[in-house]
Amino acid sequence: MAGEIPDLVALERSGTGKGAARQARRDGMVPGILFGGDAEPLAIQMPFNKMLHQLKAEGHDDVRVICRDVQRDVVKDLPTHFDLMRLRRTTRINLFIHVDFINEEKAPGLKRGGVLTIVRQEVELNVLAGDIPDHITVDLEGKQIGDVIHISDVTLPEGVKPTVDRDFVIANISAPRGLRADDAAEGEAEGDEE
Repeated sequence: MAGEIPDLVALERSGTGKGAARQARRDGMVPGILFGGDAEPLAIQMPFNKMLHQLKAEGHDDVRVICRDVQRDVVKDLPTHFDLMRLRRTTRINLFIHVDFINEEKAPGLKRGGVLTIVRQEVELNVLAGDIPDHITVDLEGKQIGDVIHISDVTLPEGVKPTVDRDFVIANISAPRGLRADDAAEGEAEGDEE
């Protein structure tokens, strides 16, 4: 289901507050807080260079977490603090999941010059923390010009559901601009003949 989840190696930080956070930064670390679950918040820190490369998940006694916030320096745009939230594998959470589109070459509407207009590149879904999908897939095989793809057209993984009750649009296949102009001109010509 989910792809390989990277490990973030975080160290427990001694002390809390501004002074301890500043010392961690002077030592080349990014201070952070691990909160949530049934445990008390834990002051942690990560090596600065590792923090730049991995901001998605962390392993501390094999605890599953998600990154809830990364504060950045306003001038340098580099991380200065981060917050991770503990999750039980049975916890349900709302996350934005990436949408992948496949079989574009098998969509007659696209072969005829239609344009795939992606309305939502990510979809907010309610998922189990122990089974987070890294993406959902929209199959474009057989799609024609004018077809609209709704969330109900997508096969979601088991236990995953949209956070919104309505059947919202993910993408559509529209006619190319030239074809629309030709259709409009034909419509006007027919209207003139009447």
